[in-house]
Amino acid sequence: MKTTAKSDKEQKEKFVEEIVESESESNGQKSQEEILVEQLSEGMETFEQKSRKIFISSTAAGLEIGFSYLLIAILYTFLADKFSLKTLPYIVAFAYPVGFIMVVLGKSVLFTEQTSLLALPVLHGKRTITELLKLWGLVIIGNLLGGAIIALIICSVGTSMGIISAKSIADIALHVTHQTTLTILGSATLAGWLMALLSWLVTSSNETISRIFIIYMITAVVGFAGFHHSIVGNIEVLSGLIFTSSISWVDYVTFQVTALVGNAFGGVFFVALLKYRAFSANFQ
Repeated sequence: MKTTAKSDKEQKEKFVEEIVESESESNGQKSQEEILVEQLSEGMETFEQKSRKIFISSTAAGLEIGFSYLLIAILYTFLADKFSLKTLPYIVAFAYPVGFIMVVLGKSVLFTEQTSLLALPVLHGKRTITELLKLWGLVIIGNLLGGAIIALIICSVGTSMGIISAKSIADIALHVTHQTTLTILGSATLAGWLMALLSWLVTSSNETISRIFIIYMITAVVGFAGFHHSIVGNIEVLSGLIFTSSISWVDYVTFQVTALVGNAFGGVFFVALLKYRAFSANFQ
């Protein structure tokens, strides 16, 4: 049994090396194996980066994704008297992808995009679960810190300029947190699945325009469906906590923990694990 397992691992390693060597020569559509190997290589590179670099990049991602919230809050403020609170979230969802486009194309480290990417080296036996959890923790802290900073800036400046109202801040926060914990967990799982799939599809494309379309398409689904994204949600709920009386610390912490768990599970199980198992099946 040990010999067979070792043989399978050696075959996978050889196959990965062959794909890496041939990637530069291929200009056509990528196969599933090529996408997986590219994601695996990118995940390994992230593990090898210095913690300081990852933290700064993840903080930048938390800041940049705040521009989605900026547009959403402005639209909420100026369209609130024209549409009902049931209709408004579907209107402003068109603005939801903006921050994601900035983050993904700018190569900042976003937790929900990295869940499956960073899990692949663990599944491949190159990194341990402990190393994965440490790296996830670093990325999450950076994302949340960046989100907190941009939330303070956007809400302070926005309310002073009159482009964002306190009511809109409260309405957005309540829209995110009004569901039950179990519903948020399921919703966050779907969001994590979609975001990991976004990372997979972006890797499959070589053209910037195609990547923008993919990012917009996937994140628009998250926005229209109202699925819970832990990093954007951090900005939305934290803004409600700081600038209104509608959200409590219990609401914030409950949402944040639930969304992070759901996002991580959705990305790892539905994308990283299933894609890697499909790849491994060739060697069994």
